[in-house]
Amino acid sequence: MSKSEWHASSRLVPARAARLALLLGIGLLSATRSAAAPFRAGAAAVDITPPIGTVMNGGTAPAVSTHVHDPLHARALVLDDGTNRLAWVVVDNCLIDRPLFDEAKRLVRASVGLPPDALCLSTTHTHSAGSATGVHLSEPDPAYRQLLPGRIADAVRIAANRLAPAAIGWASGTVPQHVFNRRIRLRPGTVYTNLLGKTGDDAKMNWSSPSPEDLESAGPVDPELFVVSVRHADGRPLALLANYSLHYVGGVGGGHLSADYYGEFCGRIARLLGAGDGTGDPPFVAMLSNGTSGDINNVDFRTKAPQRPPYAQIRRVANDVAREAARLVEGLRHRDDVALRHASMELPLSVRKPTPDQVAAARGLIHGRATGELRSWPEIYAREQLLLDAYPSTVSLPVQLFRIGDLEIAQWPGEIFASSGLALKAAAKPGALFNIGLANGWYGYIPPPEQHALGAYETWRARTSPLETNAIPRLLEAFAALRLSLR
Repeated sequence: MSKSEWHASSRLVPARAARLALLLGIGLLSATRSAAAPFRAGAAAVDITPPIGTVMNGGTAPAVSTHVHDPLHARALVLDDGTNRLAWVVVDNCLIDRPLFDEAKRLVRASVGLPPDALCLSTTHTHSAGSATGVHLSEPDPAYRQLLPGRIADAVRIAANRLAPAAIGWASGTVPQHVFNRRIRLRPGTVYTNLLGKTGDDAKMNWSSPSPEDLESAGPVDPELFVVSVRHADGRPLALLANYSLHYVGGVGGGHLSADYYGEFCGRIARLLGAGDGTGDPPFVAMLSNGTSGDINNVDFRTKAPQRPPYAQIRRVANDVAREAARLVEGLRHRDDVALRHASMELPLSVRKPTPDQVAAARGLIHGRATGELRSWPEIYAREQLLLDAYPSTVSLPVQLFRIGDLEIAQWPGEIFASSGLALKAAAKPGALFNIGLANGWYGYIPPPEQHALGAYETWRARTSPLETNAIPRLLEAFAALRLSLR
């Protein structure tokens, strides 16, 4: 990404939560809803499947799609309480940066009048979609990047066109069997050489089979599944927004475009709820947002996973998550008297830029070589240092909080660790809160300070982990201010 893509901020926002709340400028109309107007909802799913031959960016090196296994979608939900509107779009993509999302928000505002602060755009993090944002050795596919903002905006516009009287309910359960902390703490005294050829990390990712140096998981998991169910006034299912903290599943065919388990879940839950096959008028729309899964995957490092054919594990996980979601929906009481509110702010954070000596060393390692000639991890990360050197010293992150009645939804602009999401949920007790990650922009992994101290992949300085080590405490403080402003 270029400098402009990082939205450097020249205006610092005070950091203390109480003072931050005073600066948010929340409109008084957001505190109440019109008793005379009905609660309404609309939903839509727009196909965003790129053509075969589009570049994909799920790995360290670019791949080219050769087959469409299942379609990719931008899935939108719009809610209207008679005074305020909120909208979400969950996009089947790995990573989308802020400039692309901001362009989609501009188009939405122009077409339906929804302000950007009332719209949450996020990605599922499927690793088998078209490349929209540069990562490692992959660059965006220009044609696909140009297509996406309009398609995302179309999803919101169609959903807004479908607004109709509705009722809403929410609940949470757990699906613990499919989430594992992928960061492994090493035994004291272990001298471990990482993929960059360096020592000093006290943790590693669970890419490999169990080994004697493994001690324990380096952090917790969040097994909570949250569902927001929307029904038509006559009781028919209208939409479902689900949330689960799992990085992705994978196990797709080589070169396949696929929505991963997120897309499979949407089809399964529709069938379980008796909502048909997506051909209704209007069709039922399900969406599964990613939570705080920056350090969570579907691999149990303590056991050797059985070999399964492509898509078998995707179907297994999707089926279990969908069954729990259906169980939760069956016991819900839906209401049409809830108020919608939102608050947001810009949070400036520093970028961990390389030193001049580190830049010189990186330049020396890959001097005169084209990106396509780079292969090793040290070479990939040398290129990353040169790219980071061109970044601004400070970037501005969008921090966003929505409320549906007394339900809070925190929307984070990056890949957040489970411990951070759990901390925010704990702060909201006894109220209900869930987290949507990869929202409104992508600023890489954002580990908490104690995980930075352990090292390993998610902390290595690169576009995949560029921010200051104190970013999470500052983000938690920002969310505290937003929560305070909506009380």
